[in-house]
Amino acid sequence: MIHRLKRLLIRTAVRTRFRLTSRKQASDQIRKLLARYLSLVQSIDPEAGRLPVRVLPMLGADEDMRDWSLFMILEHNVIVNRSITAIVENLARGEKPPAIDVDDPKRDVMPSQDPGEEQIQAFQSSVEIHLEVVSRLPRLRSAATIRHPIFGQLNAHGWHCMLGLHLDIHRNQAKAVCNTINQGPAGDSG
Repeated sequence: MIHRLKRLLIRTAVRTRFRLTSRKQASDQIRKLLARYLSLVQSIDPEAGRLPVRVLPMLGADEDMRDWSLFMILEHNVIVNRSITAIVENLARGEKPPAIDVDDPKRDVMPSQDPGEEQIQAFQSSVEIHLEVVSRLPRLRSAATIRHPIFGQLNAHGWHCMLGLHLDIHRNQAKAVCNTINQGPAGDSG
């Protein structure tokens, strides 16, 4: 009962936040998050970007996501970003959105086991393409919706805001990974 109530409160808060956020505010937030990710990437050696790091439990990083490298986080975001961009574009144009192209929403958005430095450019491109697509769309707040597994029916605007929320959740995870890498082994001050 408490778990269901907590989930309902989170869902209501997020959906209210999306309704109160303008397209420009959502796009600006996504741009800021891109800059923060790129700053994190620059804070570590590319080889360190391949190292899986166990993070503490955190909102949005399920148990099977807690042992990811920075490059795995970026690859996961690329997969999700491309899917959200397609959904936003189709909903805004009044077209039937693509089915969320996953058989198992958890498994099908998982990164490969050893992604490399190429994920930096793929991630940056996926965010920039999303922002470009959104900037060309006439209207995001329409009646057409597609269901998000946690937040329910979202229109194109809700999905655009969702991209920023998703990036922010995993940015916290990426930050924890980079902090751990930069701290080095226990007792190492470097």
